[in-house]
Amino acid sequence: MDDLHSDIGEDPSLLLVDDDEAFLRRLGKAMEKRGFAVELAGTVAEGKAIATSRPPAYAVVDLRLEDGNGLDVVETLRDRRPDARIVVLTGYGAIATAVAAVKIGAVDYLSKPADATDVTNALLTRSSELPPPPDNPMSADRVRWEHIQRVYELCDRNVSETARRLNMHRRTLQRILAKRSPK
Repeated sequence: MDDLHSDIGEDPSLLLVDDDEAFLRRLGKAMEKRGFAVELAGTVAEGKAIATSRPPAYAVVDLRLEDGNGLDVVETLRDRRPDARIVVLTGYGAIATAVAAVKIGAVDYLSKPADATDVTNALLTRSSELPPPPDNPMSADRVRWEHIQRVYELCDRNVSETARRLNMHRRTLQRILAKRSPK
């Protein structure tokens, strides 16, 4: 346990931003047990306020929040504290948005449901190290779905343009987009 605390460094401040209150509280307690000094926020506005007034050394930010996009919190924190280690969570697993998160300064992204061990490993792994391979890699159906989501995001969520680029019928694409992501 002491080894883990030394990995955190001198500033154990951690901001968790998620609109799933039960998940947020559970993760907060688990991260406190791992030695972090946790602050919780349930909205983009709360996350940005904390990032501005008390920028933490670490942050875990959900991408999709009820009042907006978690990337706004990432950008605010990156401006206020360039050395912060930020991990983005996404319940939708959209690779395009995760890539956008990394481009603006997140060190990693995780698909929900992520547990405290996944989050801790992502926060503390230095960029020169490669994370271990996943125990449960994506299925082929999931990879296809992720690709479709990526093209959809790159086309600014324009169904007709996405269907044209994927050489797919527009109605077929609409059905795929309306379904939940495959496991």
